[in-house]
Amino acid sequence: MENLNQTIVRKFILLGLSTIPHLQAFSFLLFLLMYVFTLSGNLLLITVVRINTQLQTPMYFFLTNLSFIDICFSSAIVPNILKNTISNDKSISFVGCATQMCFNLGLGATESVILAVMAFDRYAAICKPLQYNTIMDKKLCVRLTAGSWSVSFLNSVIHTAVTFLLPFCKSNNLNHFFCEMPPLLRLSCRDTTSNEIAMYISCGLLGLSSFLLTLMSYVHIISNILKIRSNTGRHKAFSTCASHLTVVSLYYVTIMVIYMRPRSTYSPNRERVLSILYTVVAPMLNPIIYSIRNKEVKGTLRKNKQL
Repeated sequence: MENLNQTIVRKFILLGLSTIPHLQAFSFLLFLLMYVFTLSGNLLLITVVRINTQLQTPMYFFLTNLSFIDICFSSAIVPNILKNTISNDKSISFVGCATQMCFNLGLGATESVILAVMAFDRYAAICKPLQYNTIMDKKLCVRLTAGSWSVSFLNSVIHTAVTFLLPFCKSNNLNHFFCEMPPLLRLSCRDTTSNEIAMYISCGLLGLSSFLLTLMSYVHIISNILKIRSNTGRHKAFSTCASHLTVVSLYYVTIMVIYMRPRSTYSPNRERVLSILYTVVAPMLNPIIYSIRNKEVKGTLRKNKQL
């Protein structure tokens, strides 16, 4: 019976969006605007880094990776949300759902690790300035980036495969905007305790370890900044870290609340809001946060406007 029910599920119905016409129109316009801002902001940041030779540094190399992740992150989620907002058909195919979840998990984990790598880069720049160029050479930057992508997507593929081998016989109505692991596990009629334990372990290994590495880096950074005697020097050092700290805080808090809280505290409405924060809002805000506090980026934009 279990196998029979499993084969019946050919698609999932996404129920996270409103069915009220005027709210649908508002949601479509809002998501479309956020998506356009996400694409334009991150593409502009990548372009600025590419055309300004002064920005060819490890920090901006990681920042362009973050922008590329944000573009992919948003593109894996928002176009499908836009389609479902204006369409009567709210369904997504079984394979489409698995693909979306795989990219969502993989890109989310990659962003988590890249943020930790960026924190280590700031640590090396502020705490080890004389050895910085030796420590953060081009080969290490490429290896750190490649390792972040490889480990994150390997983890994602494993979780996606294990999740979609489950029998989904309770319902195919997914109370969410897109395909994400926690709401999918609740549709299975099989005990998903092992899946949840695996999810907590992977979040601990990738998410929590990245967060702790980031935290440790900033403990050392702040202690070194406080040793700087001049107020100007302290302000300059803090300003180089403020943007990254803002992005880290926004991202890690939402991720941990979604993937590491007990099942008994599950709330569909709260989960949808938090998911939108890290998959749609954060990718839109990241290039703005980095650009506002970055003199080099603003300077390059002004020069190109004058041209």
